[in-house]
Amino acid sequence: MTARAIIIGAPRSGSGKTSVTIGLLRALARRGLKVRGAKSGPDYIDPGFHTAATGLSGVNLDSWAMPPSLLNALAAQATDDAEYVILESAMGLFDGIPAPEGRSGSAADLARLYGLPVLLVLDVSGQSTTAAAVAKGFATYDPDVRMAGVVLNRLGSERHRRLSGDAIEAIGLPVVGAILRDPTLNLPERHLGLVQAGEYENLLAHLDRLADMVEKSLDIDAILALATPLEPAPGDFGEALQPPGQRVALAEDAAFTFLYPHVATHWRRAGAEIVPFSPLADESPSQHCDVCWLPGGYPELHAGKLAAATNFRAGMGRFAATKPVHGECGGFMVLGEVLEDADGESHKMLGLLGHSTSFARRKMNLGYREARLRADCPLGPEGTLIRGHEFHYAQMTATGNDEPLADLADGQGNPLGASGYRRGHVSGTFFHAIARGA
Repeated sequence: MTARAIIIGAPRSGSGKTSVTIGLLRALARRGLKVRGAKSGPDYIDPGFHTAATGLSGVNLDSWAMPPSLLNALAAQATDDAEYVILESAMGLFDGIPAPEGRSGSAADLARLYGLPVLLVLDVSGQSTTAAAVAKGFATYDPDVRMAGVVLNRLGSERHRRLSGDAIEAIGLPVVGAILRDPTLNLPERHLGLVQAGEYENLLAHLDRLADMVEKSLDIDAILALATPLEPAPGDFGEALQPPGQRVALAEDAAFTFLYPHVATHWRRAGAEIVPFSPLADESPSQHCDVCWLPGGYPELHAGKLAAATNFRAGMGRFAATKPVHGECGGFMVLGEVLEDADGESHKMLGLLGHSTSFARRKMNLGYREARLRADCPLGPEGTLIRGHEFHYAQMTATGNDEPLADLADGQGNPLGASGYRRGHVSGTFFHAIARGA
């Protein structure tokens, strides 16, 4: 049976679509349905909540970073063992970058490509019948993106619901949910977005509270009836990031968590073994592995503990002497000489590359990135084009004398100069790789 799917969209970030998505996923899973969460764009935190809510691995579907064939292959894979796919939009539904048709990175691209309906979550706090004007704008803005229903969020009263809902239904859009204001349902955030799913001591209890809210406030049967079959065109994994080795030592703990689900899934399906280790537990990579990968995360929150992890430091030095090591964003920061935390205290890092970074002197760096590799590394051979995303607040405070790893451009192809570093078997970048470019 073909899985059915629907997109959860909104006018902007902060409208409540993540809480609605997670609550709906959890409510459907509690009903015994096989449901998978998906996320448009490059967000690497929300898929962890989708996985926790459903028991099925979440996935990113990114129309800019992923070549069409890979996007189709991942969309088809998302239907494996699933009866429903709930696809959460990043930012506002139509938000992306100026790009060729269908490759802006927005959730609207996916709605057009796969003919999926949109469930629009509207934060109606501070308005009532005006919500109908917003809904009508969404319904008419792009005839190829179909609004199938509306969820009213952050209502103040039954009268508020009636005024907003009646006006929206008068323009022909069904209102399939109405949620009263409840700050206790908000998910905690920090500088890169939500606090990660793995950091909750009582995650399941919070997911169940969101599911209880959805059961009480949304017409779940009506929403399921709005979903349509997800039937992507044939695709393949030719442009996926290939396994960097047969056995990959992967740093995995509260400091190192940002590895895209589709990357690890493809490595395993391609026959690679992932061998996790915890730097925060002072573990070092297995010397039986072929390559070591330090993903992004929050090392700035654990810099003192990482600096004191002598076994981790020694093991990384031994590994890097003969085998490839690659770090992304947080992993890149740990490969450097020094990391300055938010309080301005400096901590000695691995020193396998010569740069230093600071989280005390913050500046947001955010956007799609395209990188042409200057040398062979775990991302691919020299000359490979990699598409990915950069999102961090840390700044470089010293550059060192290492060779640049890649020539970088933004999502529209504007040159940004050399990026990342390499020395011996070690390489690192601030950007997160998503796929090979095409």
